[in-house]
Amino acid sequence: MAHDVAALAAELADMAAADHESSIRANRSDPAEQLEWRRLTARHGDRLGEIMDEYGWPTAQLVGEEAARAAWLIAQHADRQLDVQRRALQLMQQAVSAGSASPRELAFLRDRTLVNEGRKQVYGTQIAGVKDGSPIPWPCEEPERMDELRAEVGTEPFDEYVAKFAMA
Repeated sequence: MAHDVAALAAELADMAAADHESSIRANRSDPAEQLEWRRLTARHGDRLGEIMDEYGWPTAQLVGEEAARAAWLIAQHADRQLDVQRRALQLMQQAVSAGSASPRELAFLRDRTLVNEGRKQVYGTQIAGVKDGSPIPWPCEEPERMDELRAEVGTEPFDEYVAKFAMA
C-alpha cells in the first residue's frame, strides 16, 4: 500500500506540473492549443475520478502536501466535468470537516463549481474579466459579505487578491 500511495503522490505531482506547463494554452487564440489544454484537463479529471473511487479525497495525510494540492488543482481545472468537480467538492468538504484539507482550497473549488453551474459564487475567487484595468469577479451571492467570508477560510480580502492580477 505504501508503494501505491508513493506512486499516487508522484502521479498527482506530475499531473499538476503538466497542468501548470500547459495552462498558458487555455486562453490562446489558436484553437489547437486550446483543444490541447482541454484534452489534458479532461484526462486529468478522468484520472482524478478513478483516484477518488479508490482512495476518496487524496489528503495531505495520505499523499503529502504537494500531491494533495495537485489533486485540488486538477479538480479546479476539470471545468468541463462537473460530475468530477461536484464529487471532489463533496469529498473535500468532508476532509475539511475532519481537519485534513484546506478550507481556502475548498472555497476556491466551491466558487469554481458554482460558476460552472451558472450560479453565483460565495467567496469571489473566480474572475469574470477585466473592466477599466481592474479584475471583476463573477457575480457573488452576498457581495457585501465577501471579504468577511473570505477571511473565514483564510483568504486575503478581494482587493488584495485581485491586485495580483491587475494590469501594470
